Amino acid sequence: MNVLILTGKFCMGHWSVSKSLAQQIQDAYPGAQVRIEDLVNYAMPELSGVVYKGYNLLVTCGPALFNAYYKLTENTPAHVCFSGHFVEKLEELLAESRPDAVIATHPFCAQVVSRYKELSGDKLPLLTCVTDISAHSEWICEGTDCYMVGSREVREELADKGVDPVRICVTGIPVRAEFLTPRPVERRVRGANEPRRLLIMGGGLGLMPRSDGFYEALDALPGVRTTIITGGNRRLYERLAGKYAHIQVLGFTDRVYDYMSQSDLVLTKPGGITTFEAIFSELPILAWEPFWEQERKNARFLVDQGIGRVAGKESGKCLNAIRELIYDQRALDTMSANMRLLKGVLEPDRLTGIVAAAARVSEVCA
Repeated sequence: MNVLILTGKFCMGHWSVSKSLAQQIQDAYPGAQVRIEDLVNYAMPELSGVVYKGYNLLVTCGPALFNAYYKLTENTPAHVCFSGHFVEKLEELLAESRPDAVIATHPFCAQVVSRYKELSGDKLPLLTCVTDISAHSEWICEGTDCYMVGSREVREELADKGVDPVRICVTGIPVRAEFLTPRPVERRVRGANEPRRLLIMGGGLGLMPRSDGFYEALDALPGVRTTIITGGNRRLYERLAGKYAHIQVLGFTDRVYDYMSQSDLVLTKPGGITTFEAIFSELPILAWEPFWEQERKNARFLVDQGIGRVAGKESGKCLNAIRELIYDQRALDTMSANMRLLKGVLEPDRLTGIVAAAARVSEVCA
């Protein structure tokens, strides 16, 4: 079985999902060949850096513009910019890799593959992995044979927009195998006098409060030990590391699953991947006040499912939200129990079977 995973580094979450998918496929089918390709970089190697820098600037400085575009196109069929160039480069990539199936973890990639199938008549199976807990129309493509989504609500939204429900599987958003493997959850066996543990994550860009007062107040929380993962924010890491007695500061780490298993609460941006890492870890979520529209929908999902809360935008409100939840064991236990129930309706094991079935169909039709 030969699988090509197409993605883009507009957010590192798409890349993370791609790696998780590759890991799960190779674990289930040791002989499988899985290739992950950044389609933007493949098609425009000289310009991809500029494209991603521009995107990061939009993320940090222009969320209002992004949200306006998101709402405007939410129920509008997707249109691929520069489709001719990307379809041409995709043809080269397909000729080079000769996959039995393609998985898209970014809507742009799904759009390009769908356009290629339309123009060429190729029946190459296209599986689209929706990495948000919402169903924006950019994810919907005629050439997609199966949608893998994070929740029943997303399945219903896609069906309402005309997607055949038979083609939609509720697998959850893919996470690393370490999150799926039953492991002792260390916080459950902690003694009554042990400190409570707060994990703070800022996403791939390491978005965190800038106020020193926020971290001073965190450090002073009675009986709380905090671990902060700054991600790619090297400046924040250097500013905070070793400064506070009760705050451990980490940069990039690939062992998030360990820190989640040791924590009582995570404060994080409500990205789709991080949300499902926490769900599979049964770790209650306190979400930063989201500024992206899709993350606002993710945050509503947390609240509606009873697995998290949303902190205020200001540092003071965020600190109050931490204080209210970190010491409320009943609320934390209820959120963890709701996460266990939510895991029960997901079918992450079907994911690799779906890929294998698509690949077999491709081999038969070849």
